[in-house]
Amino acid sequence: MLNNVHITSALTDPALLDLPWETPLAQWPADWLVALPRGISRHVVRFVRLGEVVYAVKETGQRVADKEYGLLRGLERLDAPAVAAVAIVYDRKSDDGEPLEPALITRHLQFSLPYRALFSHTLRPDTMNRLLDALAALLVRLHLAGFFWGDCSLSNTLFRRDAGAFAAYLVDAETGALHNQLSAGQRDEDLELARVNIFGEALDLEAGGYLHPSIDPEWVSEQVVERYQGLWHEITYEQVIGRRERHKLESRIRRLNDLGFDVAEMSMSTTEAGDAYRVRPKVVDSGHHARRLQQLTGLDAEENQARILLNDLDTYRAANGIHDEQIAAARWLTDVFEPIVGAVPAELRGKLEPTELYHQLLDHRWYMSEEAGLDVGMHIALISFLDNVLAHKPDEQAVLGEDVAAS
Repeated sequence: MLNNVHITSALTDPALLDLPWETPLAQWPADWLVALPRGISRHVVRFVRLGEVVYAVKETGQRVADKEYGLLRGLERLDAPAVAAVAIVYDRKSDDGEPLEPALITRHLQFSLPYRALFSHTLRPDTMNRLLDALAALLVRLHLAGFFWGDCSLSNTLFRRDAGAFAAYLVDAETGALHNQLSAGQRDEDLELARVNIFGEALDLEAGGYLHPSIDPEWVSEQVVERYQGLWHEITYEQVIGRRERHKLESRIRRLNDLGFDVAEMSMSTTEAGDAYRVRPKVVDSGHHARRLQQLTGLDAEENQARILLNDLDTYRAANGIHDEQIAAARWLTDVFEPIVGAVPAELRGKLEPTELYHQLLDHRWYMSEEAGLDVGMHIALISFLDNVLAHKPDEQAVLGEDVAAS
């Protein structure tokens, strides 16, 4: 018998009431669950599908659930890279009247993987480098938003493929705090916590035989710190520019754009001698290329995917002699991108998200053309890609082949 429960939700989905809230999450029947790879968590976590949407459900204490729900909602308003909070379920009781812990519900981040799914086989050093870059960039983006994580780790992060790189998302915010701005001391503390956590995780991976013999666990943890510090410096350092060197300011902004950041505000002042300017970015927003692609086409993409698609759009525009960028974007979307995505058979559409599929297709076309000594064209490349590449990729739902009934 379903007992009365109380749900605070960011969206209206009556189907949430149909879930077996009177049953402890660890005992939920397998027919409610979706087999997706899970990271390590101190709490019981399960995935459920309601209609076309997959949710992650986590049992936790009420105070922790309230705090994490509020923080995730705050990060969503700031457009920070984190999973989206959906609801908290209170007042749960078992059939015999025993109280059960509240449940925090978040929306599953499609096509994302916990780090242990990526380490299911020994990870190559170049793949490790891309993971560390993504984690460092995530921490920089969160700090720019004023978020102190308090428990940055591989376990609390999800990774999505991003045109040969990875994009990282926060998945656990229960130890965090949101401020208007972080001090240098707060950032250093967060960075030290990340270093210690990641060192421990790398030791576990080494013990399990999942680290390449050339990778040292201490190097892994130190690299996150070094990459963070390098990126933070590039985004925030004060630059002295001569009065006749204003082009250097434009070059600085372009470098930040290439790193995926927009400069919303600049702090500028003259030097004591009055012959130069002191310039420092004041407000920096991430997602430069992703925002531009969305404005032009309406497509949602990770930053590197957006960069690749914008380059392809520019090539299309030049090849067709279209001067207006908006017109070119509309035609590219309807004449190129959408027909390619629409040509993917239904049974293969769960393999890759559309923007990642398009990037990988462009790469496949380039390799085929290099081998043939001429441009093979998109149609031939697509047929080859579907048959020889996409058909052999695992579905998102079967990356680890987990038994969903297992704890």
